[in-house]
Amino acid sequence: MSIFQTVKLPQLNAPDYSEFIKIKEDKGHILIYDYIRRRWVKLSNEEWVRQNINIFISQILEVPLSKFANEVSLQYNGLSKRCDSIIYDNFGKPLIIIEYKKPDIKITQKIFDQIFVYNLQLSVPYLIISNGIEHYFCETNFEKKLFKIHTNWPKYKEIAIK
Repeated sequence: MSIFQTVKLPQLNAPDYSEFIKIKEDKGHILIYDYIRRRWVKLSNEEWVRQNINIFISQILEVPLSKFANEVSLQYNGLSKRCDSIIYDNFGKPLIIIEYKKPDIKITQKIFDQIFVYNLQLSVPYLIISNGIEHYFCETNFEKKLFKIHTNWPKYKEIAIK
């Protein structure tokens, strides 16, 4: 019996990427392999969303895994913050901030406010928010006071060179 059959994982509104996902048990803990951090991490519902959506973004938007960073620390107004993931452009500049939530957490204004605080520090043009069920791709521009939710997500190569 595979570990996927023994672990109860939430259903996501995303393609099935189980062929890419590695899960194992070690010393009583269920771990999932994080291809970005190149290490095993404790499996949680939010981590399940992160790994699936990172693969989705990599496959569908054609973002090279080398452009991702997970668990990125920031300083804002003297406080330590942590972005779930950042995607960098071809010049190493932050391009997209990604915020993940567990599937049972509704995406509300509070979640958008959280990622906006991160963006006050980074000033990236794009944001992604996902709980594995709902997914939002947003474009931002502070100078133009622009905030737009896109229904069609652009490919990485279309936005990484702007």
